[in-house]
Amino acid sequence: MINPTYLAQRTRSSANWNDAKRRVLSSYRDWLRAAPEIQSMYSLNIPVSRIRTKTRQEFERHRYVAQLPVIDVLLFQSHVEYQETLNYWKQLTHILKYFRAEEDPKARLPQNFINGFLEVSSPAWANACAPPY
Repeated sequence: MINPTYLAQRTRSSANWNDAKRRVLSSYRDWLRAAPEIQSMYSLNIPVSRIRTKTRQEFERHRYVAQLPVIDVLLFQSHVEYQETLNYWKQLTHILKYFRAEEDPKARLPQNFINGFLEVSSPAWANACAPPY
């Protein structure tokens, strides 16, 4: 039976910095504990360690936020993502967007704008200009 309120929480504000810190650590731990379940639910060919590393990177991205209301919004967004992920309300592409090819260390940036534009546009342009026979 599908329960849409599974993992639901009421929105609340942090009372002080200690409360915010406790809530952030709790959210972080929830994500880390859920990594094996996420891997199996979405049949990911990504090791659990990489999922946990990506989780860490996402939390570290907001490490130096210094305003309590902003932290509360980030916590809310984190919990929404967590709830949607574990309730299987996302598709595989929504999960894989965090592991894009652009983040591959072997990926390279084009030398300039024109080269990058031509690399992306060439196949479509060639097909559009091909003779119909």
